[in-house]
Amino acid sequence: MAATAPVAGPDGGAGVPLLRRVGGGLRAAAKGGGALKWTGRIGALIPLGALTFLLVVLLVEAIPAIRYNGGGFFTKSVWDEGTGYNATIVTTGGVKHLSGASYGALPEIVGTLQTAAIALIVGVPVSIGAALFIVERLPRRLASGIGIFLELLAGIPSVIIGLWGALTFGPIIAHHITPWIARNMPDVPVLNWFRGATGNGEGLLTSGLVLAVMIIPIVASTSRDLIRQVPILPREGAIALGMSDAQTARKVTLPWVGSGIIGAAVLGLARALGETMAVAMCCGVALGSVSSNIYGTMTTIAATIVTDLDSALLDGTGFAVRTIAELALVLMVITLAVNVGARFLVRRVSGTALPVGRGV
Repeated sequence: MAATAPVAGPDGGAGVPLLRRVGGGLRAAAKGGGALKWTGRIGALIPLGALTFLLVVLLVEAIPAIRYNGGGFFTKSVWDEGTGYNATIVTTGGVKHLSGASYGALPEIVGTLQTAAIALIVGVPVSIGAALFIVERLPRRLASGIGIFLELLAGIPSVIIGLWGALTFGPIIAHHITPWIARNMPDVPVLNWFRGATGNGEGLLTSGLVLAVMIIPIVASTSRDLIRQVPILPREGAIALGMSDAQTARKVTLPWVGSGIIGAAVLGLARALGETMAVAMCCGVALGSVSSNIYGTMTTIAATIVTDLDSALLDGTGFAVRTIAELALVLMVITLAVNVGARFLVRRVSGTALPVGRGV
């Protein structure tokens, strides 16, 4: 094999071969961190660019719907595509749509927030309790096995959980548990929301509980890993001061990892806000109506998008699809607002140097 031709050096003599010089330059750049630095910068900009691109695309697609629906989109409870037998294409304010088309996203927004709230109220305490029990009470081998089970549960497809909720869990709740609650709940403000017809298992309560089941593995596994990182000395010191195990967990362990647990709860909340198939299979998809009690049928933004997309594509004007784009934009704004608010809350909580204070 012929040798690489040498390259003339600065003094006119034979220098270092060209390929060797190029390889040496690449090794020097890698050693200096230049390539790694630029790779990191590009990788850091990709999520921001993807988020910006998604927001811009949704906004551009939704502009005609925003112009036509106006502020009533957030206050009305009607969802009518105008695709009746006598529907004709009309133009309003430069926007083509079917006659009679009217949209209001109030039930979808309320349903999204309600189901997410139920999921957090039920799922976060159960997750934290399970994490404390796994770390502080179970033997190491059994704790490892349950930890693997939690991770496997987090990987179950949402459509399977939705099918279980619609066919098994929802009917059991509706036929054997909620009738007793509805009969015995006092008829007073707030609590009377738990009274009334319990339905057949599809509705707000079932959707919220199914979402709680879906976020428990995420919050519990994250909280478990955080609690394991709490130093042993502060806990032993609290016990030496006469605290019970429950007081130690409340005053030392949980405050120590408080910001991390809030972050885990935000992860669960993001899952609950954006979950689609499981909620669509359990909520009853009641377009244009807000549930009158906790058992009533309802819908969410994500469930409406997935169930209404097929009929929206039949709209020859494309306006129904643009309205769905506006609905998706609302969901994205809600999710971003929740995450930004959680960021500020985590910063405030994480500012405490030591969690042990007055009352110890």
